[in-house]
Amino acid sequence: MQACGQLVLHAMNEAELLQHLGLTLIPQIGDIQIGILLKHFGSPAAVFSASAKALEEVPGIGTVRAAAIRHCNVQHRVEAEWQFMQHNHIKVLVKGCQGYPPKLEHCIDAPHVLFYKGSSDLLNKRVVSVVGTRSPSLYGKDRVVELMEVLRQYDVLVVSGLAYGIDTMAHKEALKNKLATIGVLGHGLDKIYPHSNRQLADEMLEQGGLLSEFMQGVKPEKQNFPRRNRIVSGMADAVVVVESGSKGGSLITADIANSYNKDVLAYPGRVTDPSSKGCNQLIRNHKANLITCGQDLVEFLNWAEDLPKPSNVQAPLAVSLSAEENAIFTLIIKNDPCPVDLLTNVSGLNPGLVAAHLLSLEMTGLITSLPGKLYGIRHP
Repeated sequence: MQACGQLVLHAMNEAELLQHLGLTLIPQIGDIQIGILLKHFGSPAAVFSASAKALEEVPGIGTVRAAAIRHCNVQHRVEAEWQFMQHNHIKVLVKGCQGYPPKLEHCIDAPHVLFYKGSSDLLNKRVVSVVGTRSPSLYGKDRVVELMEVLRQYDVLVVSGLAYGIDTMAHKEALKNKLATIGVLGHGLDKIYPHSNRQLADEMLEQGGLLSEFMQGVKPEKQNFPRRNRIVSGMADAVVVVESGSKGGSLITADIANSYNKDVLAYPGRVTDPSSKGCNQLIRNHKANLITCGQDLVEFLNWAEDLPKPSNVQAPLAVSLSAEENAIFTLIIKNDPCPVDLLTNVSGLNPGLVAAHLLSLEMTGLITSLPGKLYGIRHP
């Protein structure tokens, strides 16, 4: 078998997958140790067949872990898991192999295996994780609605944790805007927690999916959720914190994202709002970049440059433009989104006159103002 550490182009057979599952069940062996063992021996089969002496010589393994590997008997458990996966159409994704989320793969403690059920692959070019309080305010809910409306234009995969509050809203608004969305669970795929999100989870299977590192039977216990949060962080280009108290899972997710050198962005809130304390704290401590709208996120990640420029855009015939308005409108078409400074410099008009013409064009519905003193074409 080709070692996972390089892309495996062929599908693994059942025996190989069971061996990978078996590695995750060895006591005192975590994801980092699994990576060390596979790099040293080349395959799970070679790990399980290695002598105690050979295992002890591997850096970071030692006598106790070597004994755990030698005396580990997990065949019954992995065969039961395989039957569950087959019956429920669940895929197992192995780190370093085909189908595994590429952005997560480079995180040192990424899960060796993931269990996935859904209709979308996890290889999307653009991935954003959205997290926040379980008790969002109207302000927080509005931020999620606006964010998803913007992300709709960029074919973004939206990741969250299927928890109450902001997580649930992120998934629902993603579905509403025809965006694929993945719920990362802190338990096995044989259950949904919270149970009230069962219908939402079913809808996500048709337009995204559910992901977990835990086998069936693992309950949604407290210690599982920080582990879940590292997947939410690791899968994404950026983590967006919408609202958060001064403590909680959202801040843990943001800290993990920072440790992975991922971009973290947060919406500021009033200093008197308890649900904004965490976001304001992240921004104040330079652990998150401040955003006020979805377009701020798009510009921060330089995604706007990837969209095709509109061509042959013309003003509706019912709108009559002056020569100066037409000149500014043409500049915006060619440089969409166009900075105000460029309009002033190229047109030769004074700033006050440019501002007046921009207001006129905006009122006619031909252009729209954007964050950062930019103007773009308003599309129907």
